Amino acid sequence: MANHKATKKDTRQAAKRRDRNKYYGKTTRNAIRDLKIIDDKAAYGDKLPTVESMIDKLAKRGIIHKNKASRHKSRLNAAIKAMPGEAVKAAPKAKAAPKAEAATPKAKAAPKAKATPKAKAE
Repeated sequence: MANHKATKKDTRQAAKRRDRNKYYGKTTRNAIRDLKIIDDKAAYGDKLPTVESMIDKLAKRGIIHKNKASRHKSRLNAAIKAMPGEAVKAAPKAKAAPKAEAATPKAKAAPKAKATPKAKAE
């Protein structure tokens, strides 16, 4: 058992993180399982971006390794390609808007002129 206040707090925080990570992992596994059950190519294509996003978030949070996330996404995409029916392109992910002035370098401001000391009035 922890004897220091900081160690007790760390134990509480670790338990919270563990529960949260278990929730995210289990929810994503359920979403993957539900996606694999779908036989309709259009419905699969509609749900795929959501599941891929969940997988990416797991990797970003460090719950799973990025290569494992990539493997899951690759296999899910291969499954939709193997399905009979018309080709359905998955909806593109929303990208953040590019920064307006990121491409042009900013000019340096001219150095400020030093103020001259005032002469003392006698």
